[in-house]
Amino acid sequence: MSQWADKLAGKFIVIDGPDGAGKSTQVNRLAVALRAEGLTVCQVRDPGGTAVGDRIRQILLDNRHGEMSVPCELMLYMASRAQLAAEVIRPALAAGQCVLADRYVSATIAYQGAGGVDAETVRQAARIAVGATWPDLTVILDLPADVGLARAGRADGHDRMEAKGADFHRAVRHLFLEQAREDPAGFAVVDATGEVEQVHSRVRGALEGWVRRDD
Repeated sequence: MSQWADKLAGKFIVIDGPDGAGKSTQVNRLAVALRAEGLTVCQVRDPGGTAVGDRIRQILLDNRHGEMSVPCELMLYMASRAQLAAEVIRPALAAGQCVLADRYVSATIAYQGAGGVDAETVRQAARIAVGATWPDLTVILDLPADVGLARAGRADGHDRMEAKGADFHRAVRHLFLEQAREDPAGFAVVDATGEVEQVHSRVRGALEGWVRRDD
């Protein structure tokens, strides 16, 4: 196992960012690369990742629930996250696995923040939901909102969150980047434009840089 991959054992890494940034693709690609290095990887998605969480995810993303209030969204995301942390993330970390998550609390700060909930309220709810189970590093895949929405809607149309409009998604992007500016030690921003392998190389570079920073 390479030195940089070995240092990710027992670490919790989140890949996050605006819709269409390629989070799921990059989580999958990174998991393949780390497993090839000999690392045991636990891959999760948020919301979802458990039987309870997957049912909550269906409610959250269903276009029929357009009347859902932002506080309701916030609590549902936290409920799914609480189950994921208890059932999957904490046991995996305790076993020395590297946990790779497709979204986490950073997404709620950005999306429900764009809906009017302040960041500290989200963090307080998250502390109740997940306790001390916070990422070691959050990688934000960044790209313009119009590019992301075009990507996200290319195949199957927009889900309930994607359908909120360009102004909303520009605010989401701003709030992701604001988190990274406020906590440069806990975040890395990666340019998500370009081909999958180009972005993967940037993500890997960000992780290697983060590992070296702690040496």
